[in-house]
Amino acid sequence: MDFNKIKEAAQGYEAAMTKFLRDLVAIPGESCEEEGVIKRIEKEMKDLNFDKVVIDPMGNILGYMGTGKTLIGYDAHIDTVGIGNKANWTFDPYEGFETETEIGGRGTSDQLGGIVSGVYGAKIMKDLGLLSDKYTVVVTGTVQEEDCDGLCWQYIINEDKVKPEFVVITEPTDGNIYRGQRGRMEIRIDVKGVSCHGSAPERGDNAIYKMADILQEVRELNNNLHYDPFLGKGTVTTSQIFYTSPSRCAVADSCAVSLDRRLTDGETYEMALEEVRNLPSCKKYGAEVSMYTYERPSWTGLVYPTDCYFPTWVIPEDHAATKAMVEAYKGMYGEPKVDKWTFSTNGVSIMGRYGIPCIGFGPGKEAQAHAPNEKTWKEDLVRCAAVYAAMPSIYCNK
Repeated sequence: MDFNKIKEAAQGYEAAMTKFLRDLVAIPGESCEEEGVIKRIEKEMKDLNFDKVVIDPMGNILGYMGTGKTLIGYDAHIDTVGIGNKANWTFDPYEGFETETEIGGRGTSDQLGGIVSGVYGAKIMKDLGLLSDKYTVVVTGTVQEEDCDGLCWQYIINEDKVKPEFVVITEPTDGNIYRGQRGRMEIRIDVKGVSCHGSAPERGDNAIYKMADILQEVRELNNNLHYDPFLGKGTVTTSQIFYTSPSRCAVADSCAVSLDRRLTDGETYEMALEEVRNLPSCKKYGAEVSMYTYERPSWTGLVYPTDCYFPTWVIPEDHAATKAMVEAYKGMYGEPKVDKWTFSTNGVSIMGRYGIPCIGFGPGKEAQAHAPNEKTWKEDLVRCAAVYAAMPSIYCNK
């Protein structure tokens, strides 16, 4: 394999990739509102002569290159979070900016840069004749990940009947190769009380006070969760609180909280629910502990309900996909660092639910995700496109 030729081809597409990314940034595309972004990706894929381009009923886009037997996936979610407090931005998040080395704007690192590098990685494969009868690549631009990571791939696998041999997750990896992540789940605790006039609180039963006791135990639970040597410790934190009360002059008659629970290797959602249910105050106050369900319509109007459980996954260091990614990187850019994500990705479904191996390498930095003044680096786009282009041939020649 001529690694220098691949590097030169990727470098030659830097300007095209920059324009593509800036065009995507300029189209607001929060979860369930991604239509404009999907249509722009469709245009780019067709302009670059992808062999087949499909938008499925959920609104995901799948672009194919090649006709070989082994299907290899490159996944990028193309929805973004909102911009938050615009006063925290020093530039317009949708107009973005460009310097000689950087591109700014909402979604540049998380993770519109991933679809850009994925599309052009496949283009380089075609340009240089790397596609063979051994493999086909599918580059997916997936929706609703920020709302419900992995839901898109539940649909792709179950309904589109697309099942790659392995998938490259193109979320930002700080220039490293990532082979796993903690899972997560969304838990709700509900407690009931009895309202009364606030002038005589002893007549009622204050649900907020009950929840206050429970929250102290949730905070302590976080200190005692399972630890895994590679992925680190499981965590739990309170993320939202709700209540009902007849007025501001009354005792609250219900209270509920949401918990963000991160699951390390060896933890399951059943374990996590039982840990909360067994908290002394949950038992004392008869708290209801449940898992959220997601059923928000996609931009096409399709509803595909799922439990808000997102399993942990880890691919072995000696797996063929890991070794192929490392070899592709090493052939062009030196020895890589192999590590893990802090946050969650679509791998929760691809590997966590369905056992399809995932390996991570993507442009941008984790710390840029969901932050104001988000940016990525042109060098990352080039480097990822090059590695993506080289990897399938290495994998299939093993």
